[in-house]
Amino acid sequence: MSKSAYFGEIELSKDTVLALKEMGFEEPSEIQKQTIPIVMQGFDVIGQAQTGTGKTAAFGIPIVEKTTKDRVPQSLVLTPTRELAIQVAEEISKISKYRGLRVVPIYGGQSIERQIKALKNGAQVIIGTPGRLIDHIKRGTLFLSKISILVLDEADEMLDMGFIEDIETIMKSIKNENIQTLLFSATMPDPIMALTKKYMKNPKVVSISKEQLTVPLTDQFYCEAKDKLEALCRILETEDMDKTIIFCRTKKGVDELVASLNTRGYSAEGLHGDLTQAQRDKVMKSFRERNLEVLVATDVAARGLDISDVSHVINFDIPQDPESYVHRIGRTGRAGKSGIAITFITPREFRQLRLIEKVIRTTIKRKEVPSISDLLEKQKDELKNLISKIIRQENISHYLSIVEEMTEEFEPEKIAAAAIRLYQEGEPEEKLEVDKEKFKKTGAKEGMTRLFINIGKEKNISKDDIVNYICEEGDMKKKDIKNIRILDKFTFLEVPEEASERIIAVLHKSVIKGHKIHAEPARPIRKNENF
Repeated sequence: MSKSAYFGEIELSKDTVLALKEMGFEEPSEIQKQTIPIVMQGFDVIGQAQTGTGKTAAFGIPIVEKTTKDRVPQSLVLTPTRELAIQVAEEISKISKYRGLRVVPIYGGQSIERQIKALKNGAQVIIGTPGRLIDHIKRGTLFLSKISILVLDEADEMLDMGFIEDIETIMKSIKNENIQTLLFSATMPDPIMALTKKYMKNPKVVSISKEQLTVPLTDQFYCEAKDKLEALCRILETEDMDKTIIFCRTKKGVDELVASLNTRGYSAEGLHGDLTQAQRDKVMKSFRERNLEVLVATDVAARGLDISDVSHVINFDIPQDPESYVHRIGRTGRAGKSGIAITFITPREFRQLRLIEKVIRTTIKRKEVPSISDLLEKQKDELKNLISKIIRQENISHYLSIVEEMTEEFEPEKIAAAAIRLYQEGEPEEKLEVDKEKFKKTGAKEGMTRLFINIGKEKNISKDDIVNYICEEGDMKKKDIKNIRILDKFTFLEVPEEASERIIAVLHKSVIKGHKIHAEPARPIRKNENF
């Protein structure tokens, strides 16, 4: 093992802590804090926690720490779906970045020959679905004799999908009497409890209750934004704020945002784990005394801060898990006062937002990023006062001559309005929305984007299946989805242009009725085509 370092109060190898920092983790979540130390001590663990609470790292970190350099399977993680198998494999691969471990996902739908080759190359951590794992065990391409850690992830979902017998078959195939078994499940139905009694040795129970993840006095919104800095500045200009905390995922992100805000004229300071106690106290004193407009912080700073009268919390980066989200927005809405939480997301982060909503059982409402006209409306009185002040100074004779020349072509009111717009917005851009060109030439009606989806009638997919999924996962209204045409092998539909990128991101690798979905902008219909 490399030299040690600390992840919160948990001692780990320096390599693992470095990888976790690069992933944006500065401090363990509640389930990680409770689970990792007892797993490292060798105990079996039953973890009851919702998806998205950070449980993958709760078992992934000990797996990485305990795996040796021997190129044989040492840890086995069972998941209910191939999507989860891939996700878990990716996360454990990131955690083990500096440890050089070989992590292989095994699931149906991928070439079994490719998986056999990966196993032969010396995989140390295997993540797989029960059916495909049994295929490899029967073929003799996967040997479990050296498995020392077995993880059942989302055990209740595997039960619902009828995998209980397959799970038992796999568990019986592991002959190691000293195996350490970790089971994670949102609920604990009787068949799962029977498994724990039969195969686990005096397990320790870790339970993260749903009640911990509630923030009743905070009005919660999300904004979809490509340029988050621009969106943030517009919100800072238009919202009536008292004290505002902005959260970033990493220390580097905090430092960069503070520099950008100060450059734009805002008074901002950062708070993160690299500050000394004296520096931290100085920043907090300035914030409490309202010498700062905004405090920019990491998740570490969200815990234990004693600050009253925070009116707004802004998640510049969406949190990694619902627990972090609740800790962040819990800085506002205190002492019986309501607060406002705003989370910025990109189209690809829409699923993570939906996951947070499901776990905390709260609807996070959509909020549009304020427009230039919204900014102008908010600043109208300020502008009028500023212009009046300049007129009274009577040192505008040079500019009057420009106005006099231009009145030969334009009305004075339009000249004045253009000058104010120039002051507010700067010089207009020549190229408008170049990054949306791919959505504009899809053959759809004005303001709409025509999408192609790779499933149709042959997969027993109906119009309601597609529309209901898009509305639920993509925050759309049924009336906004137009011209749906379901053909044998694929489907076309039209969505509003401004929502097209979000809908494509939502549909990407989603599963409807057991079929993986792919969506992309459709090409324009040619004259000879009948669809």
